[in-house]
Order: sequence, then structure tokens, then C-alpha cells
Amino acid sequence: MSGAQLYDTIGATYTVTRRTEPRIAAQVWAALGDARTVLNVGAGTGSYEPADRDVTAVEPSALMRAQRPAGAAPCVAAAAESLPFEDQSFDAAMAFATIHHWQDPIAGLREMRRVARRVVVFTHETSDTGWLRRFWLTRDYLPEVADILVGRPSLTELAGAIGARVEPVLIPWDCADGFFEAYWRRPEAYLDENVRRGVSVWARVGPDAERRAVHSLRADLASGRWAERNRDLVDLEAAELGLRLLVA
Repeated sequence: MSGAQLYDTIGATYTVTRRTEPRIAAQVWAALGDARTVLNVGAGTGSYEPADRDVTAVEPSALMRAQRPAGAAPCVAAAAESLPFEDQSFDAAMAFATIHHWQDPIAGLREMRRVARRVVVFTHETSDTGWLRRFWLTRDYLPEVADILVGRPSLTELAGAIGARVEPVLIPWDCADGFFEAYWRRPEAYLDENVRRGVSVWARVGPDAERRAVHSLRADLASGRWAERNRDLVDLEAAELGLRLLVA
């Protein structure tokens, strides 16, 4: 299932939990530098689009496009791998939490590089063999996440395709954007179906794995086992869970 098909299926309530996290947005926008014209690829419902720049959005999912708010940047129905723009049409191209849905991430990144002088991409480090154990949800409850990433390009390959440098992105404990890792210090949130429906990972691992993970997490929260296992998280203001910016 392509990213567009996935979000046409599960994305009806996407805006309930997915919104711009200001502290992460500040890092993304700083990476855009002095770019005045920005292409947002895989733009979804419009989170993280800088309001003070001239933004054009690209989003293949009709359901996502329909949820963009009034006054949002104009949005073109297209895929990252074949952007309908001339070479160097934009000062910068950005992509936020989307390249893992692309059929060919390397081709999509090269297209971004073709149409823009600067490229900024928010993605995830999965090449490090310890990344699955870094986050308690994948380590203790949802190891199937590893399976859905088999065959995808490594962060090194992604960065190399566009000559990008890599910046770590920390996740604040009270992150406003409900992406997969956002509730690392608020585990009860993962029991909420609305939270899970806003994250494609749950759809990709399938209902059996989801039910098992939720059941186990609920039991561990009730027994105090989760708190015992993860007591080192209580005083952290932000966590390093493998989120990265590629900047080229």
C-alpha cells in the first residue's frame, strides 16, 4: 500500500492528534535558512509549513488535501518521485515525517534536490542496530516495527543521495504533535484509539499486533511494571529517540 493509499484509508481523523510542535518546527525552519519560496513535499494537512514564507505544498492523498485548513498554502496532487516543477524552482524543499511512505525515497529526495537549492527532511534513524531498544514501545510491546522497515534505505544512504548533513531532533516530553514516539513519557496516550489512528505505524503492523501491544501496555501500567522499567524517563525534559533532520 502506498503512502497515499494508506492515508486515504486511515487519515480521516488525522488532524485530531497531529499538529505542529513549535520546538521542532523552530529547528526545521532554522534549517530552511533564508529561503523565501518553500516546497513542502508530502505535506499532509499542513503542519510545519512556515507562515512567513511563500509555500507550495505537494500531497498525493485526497483525504489529506481535504483536511488542509482554509488559508493553507496551495496544494498540488503529485508524488515526491515525480515533482511537476522546473529545476531550481524553489529556494528550499522540505519534507516532514513522510519519506518512509514514498515508493522510492532516494528518487524522491533527488527530485527535491532538483527543484530546490536547499533540502530539509525530517526522518528517522533506523540504521543504528540499537534504535529499536531506544524506545520502550518498540522494545517491549511492538517489535514488529522492525519488519515494516526491512528493505528501506538507511539514513546514511538517504543523506548520501543528496549530500546532506544530519542533525538530531529531540522530542520534548509534552510534544504537541502526536507522531509515533511523541508520548514517550505519557504512555497512557497509546491506549487511546484516536492517538493510534493518527499514526501510520499501527495500521502497518496490523490489528493483531496492535491489540496485543495495547493489552500488554494496559496491564503493565496497571501493575506498575511500566513505571518500574522506565523510571529513568520521569525527570527527562526531552528524549533522543532517533529522529533526525537531513539538511542539504
